[in-house]
This record gives sequence, structure tokens and C-alpha cells, in this order.
Amino acid sequence: MSGRPLSIGRLAVFSLGPAALVLVVAAVAVVALKPGPGVALVIVLIALVGSIAVLGFVSSRMVNRAIEREEADKAHRTGTDEDA
Repeated sequence: MSGRPLSIGRLAVFSLGPAALVLVVAAVAVVALKPGPGVALVIVLIALVGSIAVLGFVSSRMVNRAIEREEADKAHRTGTDEDA
């Protein structure tokens, strides 16, 4: 069960990509809808919260997968199964 080790650079790229996409979608929505200042502010604030949530979700999922893979490799090397 060998996989790539967790890379900080890879974690940053894969986390920031979806977060930036949320911000781009919000910017396009503001430009396309041309709302008033109050509505535009609400759209941008929702986008900021959404981008932070996406960043946290993706990064924690990647870290958890890396930890699970490392534990499985460790159990495989020692010949024990921690799930049993």
C-alpha cells in the first residue's frame, strides 16, 4: 500500500485550488448580476466563508488519508492488523 508521502506543496496546491475557485465563482457572480453594494458584500462574505470551509475540508481530508495510509503501511510492515 505504498503511496506518495504527504507533501506540503501538494497539500497547499490541492487546498488552495478549490478555495480560489470559490472566490472566482463569487467574483463572476458579482460581475454578472451587478447587485447593489449590500448584496455584493453578502455574496463576497459568503464566498470567503465558503473558501475557508473548502480549504479546511480538502486539507483535512488529504492529511487524514495520509495518516491512514501510513498506519496501514506500518501495520503491514509489522504483520499486525490494528482493525482486528
